[in-house]
Amino acid sequence: MSTARLSHVRIAPRKLRTIAKMLRGMPVTKAINSLRFMQKSGSREFFKLLVSAVANAEDRGEVDVDKLVIRTVLVDQGPVLKRWRPRAMGRANRINRKTSHVFVEVAEPATAA
Repeated sequence: MSTARLSHVRIAPRKLRTIAKMLRGMPVTKAINSLRFMQKSGSREFFKLLVSAVANAEDRGEVDVDKLVIRTVLVDQGPVLKRWRPRAMGRANRINRKTSHVFVEVAEPATAA
């Protein structure tokens, strides 16, 4: 079992959770190939994070990298950057720029005995 973590991603958690839902339980090689050609904004960050998790597993030397499966993908909300946008008649509206924290855990699938 190996993990990787990415903090303060400048993409809203709602957008990253759609990608996380697709990746959960998928074999790592298939997930990397699908992320490479995905047209979503957070696919590049997930790709780099997944490659990092596989490198961490390979560095430990305990597992076969070809058999790894994505066990856990968590997307939590990070700090919100608050910005102001001018509006008509001297008013202003607040713009919330949301950030995310992403956690990925890869492991070998559990064998049924």
